[in-house]
Amino acid sequence: MRIGIFGGSFNPPHKGHVEAAKKAVTDNRLDLLIVVPTGTPPHKNLPIGSPSPELRLEMTKNAFLKQKNTIISDIEIFSTEICYTIDTIKKISSEYPDAEFFLLLGNDMFDSLQAHEWKDSEELLKLVTPILLPRDIIPISSTELRKKLPLREGCEYISDENYSLIIKSRLYGAKPNWDWLRAKAHEMLDPGRIPHVDACEIEAMNLAKRWNANIEEAREAAILHDITKKLDFNENLCIITENGEKLGELKKGEEKLLHAITGSLLAKSMFGMSDAVTEAIRWHTTGRFGMSMLEKIIYIADYTESTRDFPEVTELRRKAEDNIDDAVVMGLEMTVSDLLHRGIQPSTVTYSALDDLSKR
Repeated sequence: MRIGIFGGSFNPPHKGHVEAAKKAVTDNRLDLLIVVPTGTPPHKNLPIGSPSPELRLEMTKNAFLKQKNTIISDIEIFSTEICYTIDTIKKISSEYPDAEFFLLLGNDMFDSLQAHEWKDSEELLKLVTPILLPRDIIPISSTELRKKLPLREGCEYISDENYSLIIKSRLYGAKPNWDWLRAKAHEMLDPGRIPHVDACEIEAMNLAKRWNANIEEAREAAILHDITKKLDFNENLCIITENGEKLGELKKGEEKLLHAITGSLLAKSMFGMSDAVTEAIRWHTTGRFGMSMLEKIIYIADYTESTRDFPEVTELRRKAEDNIDDAVVMGLEMTVSDLLHRGIQPSTVTYSALDDLSKR
């Protein structure tokens, strides 16, 4: 039996790791690949802020999930001591006493092993045959990826499952790639609502620029503000319960407000959004007392984006450019009037928002 051993910090694991290993397995006719994410590597310290061993192990499993005849070993990952390859190989070889072992290595590690810079390298080379991994399949390193992720770049090099985990947990200081985030939101929307959400993103950006607010937060909130809009009452209620929230008795018409609550909850739990963004989503339909600038921007962007067409929209857009508080007041007054006309009592938080902004 020919067994390949592929060790590394996998911080994070990426498609370059997977494809290089896949080619090495094929070219060298390996029967089994054992991937060994390391705990404390002997040649370097893990960067500050690296994910926990549990998360790195999970990401490594995700990355190699579809590879046949592949095992992800935790023999090193939970060790608090320096892990030397010679010790790991001896442990694995005891489980496969009749196997022939091959050690998959990148260029730098291959050269240092050949130069006998590893612990007990001569003995190690008697136990394994080194295999140099191809470099030109997907030319990216984990170090480069860690630099890209906070810039909303690099998602194409990572499996979608792992990128979702990285964004959800905000590992490596990552921020979601705009196209990825937009695609995820679109998957959760009725197709007919997508033009509204896309237009809302543009309007939110324009308003954020006009009022010196955080443009990136405005984009995030606008993209995600309606992600639970198509869900029915029970589906929304399930999200609220699963996230430990409590819902009081609803009055007539207030069922339509649930998507703002659940949208904010999923923005946090699925996409790791900040409190500022989740609060803007939470109050985008009703407003509230003491609205932040971002909350006002999302409220108005939702009302005035370019696909909206109602008699007062031109005046509302003008007010949004001149005085955003006046625009929010106008929007709230229109909402109250419309609800009362339809026999629905407006939310008390809408009245409190209107009272607060009117006094200002």
